Formats: sequence, structure tokens, C-alpha cells
Amino acid sequence: MKKFFKVLFSVLTVLYPVLVFTLLVVFKLPVRVLSLCAIVLAVALLLSVAAARSNRKEKDKNFAFAVIRPIILSVLLLVAALFCYFTNQSIFIKLYAVAISLVMLILFGITLIFPPNIIYTIATLVDKSIKGSISQPYVEAYCKKVTIAWCIFFLVNGSISVYTAFCSNDLVWSVYNGGISYALLGLMFLIEFNIRMKVSKNMPSVHTITTFTADSRPDNYMVCYEGIRSRGVVKTWYDFLTDCAKVRMCIEAHDKKDWILHSEDYWYFLVTFVALLQCKKTIHLTQNIATSFIQEIKTQDVMFITDQPVKDETAIQIKEVLAKYTPVEQQVRMTPAIDAETTDIRMYTSGSTGKPKAVRQRMKEFELDNAFVISKWGQEFLSRYLVTTVSQHHIYGFLFGICLPFALGVPFRRTRITIPEEFELLNDDKYMIIATPAFLKRTVDTYGDEPLPLQNCFIFTSGGAVSEELAKKVNAVFGFCPLEVYGSTETSGIAYRQQSVNGLKWTPFDNAKIWKGDDECLRIISPYIKNPEGFATADLVTIFDDGTFLLRGRADSIVKIEEKRISLPEVESRLLDSGLIADVKVIALEDRRQYLAAAIELNEKGKKKFQGERKLVINRYFHDFLSQWFENVLIPKKWRFLDHLPTDVQGKKHKDEIAALFAAEED
Repeated sequence: MKKFFKVLFSVLTVLYPVLVFTLLVVFKLPVRVLSLCAIVLAVALLLSVAAARSNRKEKDKNFAFAVIRPIILSVLLLVAALFCYFTNQSIFIKLYAVAISLVMLILFGITLIFPPNIIYTIATLVDKSIKGSISQPYVEAYCKKVTIAWCIFFLVNGSISVYTAFCSNDLVWSVYNGGISYALLGLMFLIEFNIRMKVSKNMPSVHTITTFTADSRPDNYMVCYEGIRSRGVVKTWYDFLTDCAKVRMCIEAHDKKDWILHSEDYWYFLVTFVALLQCKKTIHLTQNIATSFIQEIKTQDVMFITDQPVKDETAIQIKEVLAKYTPVEQQVRMTPAIDAETTDIRMYTSGSTGKPKAVRQRMKEFELDNAFVISKWGQEFLSRYLVTTVSQHHIYGFLFGICLPFALGVPFRRTRITIPEEFELLNDDKYMIIATPAFLKRTVDTYGDEPLPLQNCFIFTSGGAVSEELAKKVNAVFGFCPLEVYGSTETSGIAYRQQSVNGLKWTPFDNAKIWKGDDECLRIISPYIKNPEGFATADLVTIFDDGTFLLRGRADSIVKIEEKRISLPEVESRLLDSGLIADVKVIALEDRRQYLAAAIELNEKGKKKFQGERKLVINRYFHDFLSQWFENVLIPKKWRFLDHLPTDVQGKKHKDEIAALFAAEED
């Protein structure tokens, strides 16, 4: 019965003007009789809605949305019918169409003043994946425009309905409100649908390395560029599909499961990495391609593919592969499935010990990690072109320089920035900069207080902590305070901070759970951590009530010298307080006894102060400076002064490399 009333009311709503014209003009039915019929119909619908409401579960969130329309329409009909009955005037019946347009105008207009707008609300009810997606702000903006368009439609339609009710005969009123009005309504729907289809194609979408298809992007879509974006030397989506097919042909010609991949060229790296995944291979990623290191991991069953000149005659050159093979169109369009859960990637890291080790990873965890970054800063990436100073063979460079821009469709630079002066060229557009603290420091040391000619850049940095002083200098030179990401190869991203907003406190990623262990070191559990008990870092931590935390140095950075505990970062911090040092690394050494040693890079002020001085004088100066805070036994006994401290491509200073500086006597 309820369904019957619902269908009946829908039919009568559509045919309302025609029925009014037929009954009043053709059959000359008295106004009061027609009014009574309308009153009965309106009351019946209200009772039907009330019965439906009593049967609904209280937790049904969509109930109000489902019943509001029939309630409004039935109340309007009831009011109009009552006025007609008591006044015996048909004008109130005619104004029903006007009232509907007015109510719809008010309903749509209110949601523009108090968002979300009604079209967006309907869209999110139909497609629950919109909320939290990278396209959400674009969908919301589009829905707002559609809501405005409907408000204009209801305003115009209502105005015409008023005119036909007061200034024309019953036939004109019936033809417009019962025919033309609905035709315009249908045309409005049709136009909006076609526009929506075109707009949806241009909305940002996420297509990860394990989920993309040949049709994920238009063939001419820019994936990669050389130098600067405005130069116009680019690699397109079709180039990507073609080069992946070429590398697959090469891989399939070699019946080997394990492949070492090293490519300085980001484009070569991407197409080779994807092709290896498509061929179900185990991928070994290493920044170190020294002959002795490669020999340690390259057995007879392991292939080596690279873009660098190496002594290994069996190594495959990516550039030669791309020149040799010519796939047909069917091979180009074929995108073999990649199972994120079964991918096998070995990332070689030197960790904190300096000794290389392989950490096994999967694309599933990589893409989970990127999902949070996309949800948090996706819009910042989408509004810029990407450049990086870091190697894609390490997790930070791989996630932010390869996986993330590919998934978002953000064009990335083919080669990384290697000298600070290259930033001066990036004045043609807006750029997302992926850097290390060490490279940022090199850049600000190069430019001093002179700002770079960049347009609204955004900076991510990882691989070490950014000091308060460096954060301020980067902000002055780049016009942006870097957003730091804390993590490691074993854990991926753990937390983030931007010192202009958060100070020195870190905010954990939404998918990370942290706590302090008995050793006062940070513990973490996240989808990335395969061990159900979580991962134990070596970083001392203080956790605050709001969930943020402060790092207090590494546990292995606290050493005992002559049975006295000393924090190496504290000694480094005191040396930096002198105002004469650009960078410093303090380590503990041992021969006949334990002692500290300091490797120092003087800043311009320090170089000027000690110009022409003997090293003994400089040693004595810093010894006396530290004696304000430390006992003599805890002050470094050996000193080295360098133009630049040795760092790896990620900007990290490794203990064994620093120790090597003290292995031999100075000249």
C-alpha cells in the first residue's frame, strides 16, 4: 500500500498541471471539489510517510533525506488545496508549481551558505569513496557550481511559473508547467551529465604502480621532464608504456629470478622497476655499485641492469635495451598484473652501523605509506612539478621521487639536483622539492641570506633532523620552512613536523601507533611493520599527552668515557653554539683508552677567525670553549677540520667514514 501511494504521488506530481487543466477547463470540475481531492491525496501521503517512519530503524542515517521531499510536497499541496477550498479560487492550485520551485531554491541555496552543498551530499551518499580521496576538493568544488546552476534554474523556472499563473490563460499555464518545465528539467540533467563526464576525466586520480592500466592516463600525459618543465622536453604516458614493454622483452629473454637495479636516471629507473615487477622478479635496489659490493650480492643466478658504466661485462645497459627492442602495439598496451602482496624488493641500507644489509619490502607497504602522504599533502603535490636531490635507491627517494609522483600523475624531473645552483633555474613554475637536510644546508650556505627565485615551492626533507637554525635559514632562502619526515628503511614514515608550526615536536602518521619502551626508546606499530610486536628504534623519546613526541638523540649516541656517561649530540650541540661551526660529528674512539674525537666544518665566520692560525691554537680554542660545560675527560682529544664532512647521497654521516679521518696522522 505504501509503495502504491508513493508511485501514485510521483505520477500525480509529474502530471499535476495537465490534470488541473483537464479537470478545471475540459471537465469544468468545481474548484472546491478539486480542492477536496487534493486534500485527501495530501493527507494520504502524509500518513504513508508517517507509517514508513515508524518502521524505520532509528540508526538509519539516510531516513531524513529519503522522506523530506514527499513531506514538503504533500504539505505544500495540502496548504494550496485548503486555500482553494476556502477562497474558491483556482490561483492557489496554480501557485503549487511556484511553491515547489521556491522551496527547492531555498533548500539548495541554504546548503551553499551552510556547506556541504546538497549536490555534494548526494554524491557522497552514492559514492562513498569520494570522502578522503585525492579528488574530494575537486568534486566538492564542481558540486558547488552545479548547486548554483540549479538555484538559477529554480529561480528562472519559478518566475516563469508566476507569470503563467497570473498573466496567462489556463492552457499556457498547463503547457509550460506540465510540459516545457519538465523538458527544461530533463535538458538540465542531460547537460550536467555530459559536463560531469568530461570534468571527471580531468579530475586527479590515483593510479599506483600495482594498479595502473594502459588507459589510466591519456597517451600524451606528461610523466617526466628534463631540466625544467618549461623547456618542453618530456616523456609521456605512451613513452612509459612503450619503454616498459621494451624492458619486459629484455627481461623475458633471461631466465633469472633476481635482478640488481641501479639507475641514476629516474626515467630509466621507473620503466625498468615496473617491468621487473610485471615479470614477477625479485628486485635488489642498491646505491652502491662498487665492484666489490656488487660481487657480494651478484651470483651466477643474479642479473645486473644499470645505466652506469661498470666493470661487470655481464651487466645490461638500460639505454641499449631501449634502443634494441621494438614492441608491437599489442605489447605496448599490455600491462601485466602486479600483485602488491607478493612483490619482493630488497633495499640495501648501511643503517647506523655502516655495514650494508638487505631489507625486504613489498609494494603493498610502500603504497600504504604513500596513501597517508597523499591524503595529507596530495593537493600540494598536484599543484607542482617534482624535483629531488635524493637517490631513488633508498626508501625516502623511492617513495617520494618514484612511487608518489607516479601514483598522483605528478611530472617528475628526470635527473636529481646535484648542486645548489640548479635551484636558480626553477623559476618558471611551482615545484615540489624532495631533499635531505644536508643538501638544504649546502644550499643555504651557498646563498646566505639571498632568497632563491622560486614560486611558492614546497619542501619535504628526511634522512636526518633539521636544526632550528637550519629551518630558519631554509625558510629565508627558499621561502618555505621544510616539512620533515621521520622514518627509516625498516619502518618507512613514522612522523612529521614543520618547525614553523610544530616546533621540535613530531606528529605520528595516522596509521602509526607509538609508545616508549623500558629503555626509553621509541617503539612503533604500523601496517608497514611486519613484526606484530612492533619495531624498536634506537631513538630516545619523550611522548606528550597529545600524542606528539620529542626525540632526545640515539641511545647508541650515549657513551661512557672513563666511566662517565656523555651524550655525543650534546657535545655537537655545544660546539655549534660557538657560532663558528657549520657542521660537526663527534664519535667515540678507543686505542689504549676511550676518548672522543670531533670532525668539524667551519663556517665563514670560523674560517675568518682562524685564518692563518696553527691547528693547535684552533684545538685549544674549542677545548676551552667546551670546558664551560664538560669535564676535561669528556672533551674531544682529537680534532679534524675539513671543508666538508663526508656524507652519503642521502646526506648521512657514517661513523666508519668519520673514524677513517682519525686513522692516520695528519700531515
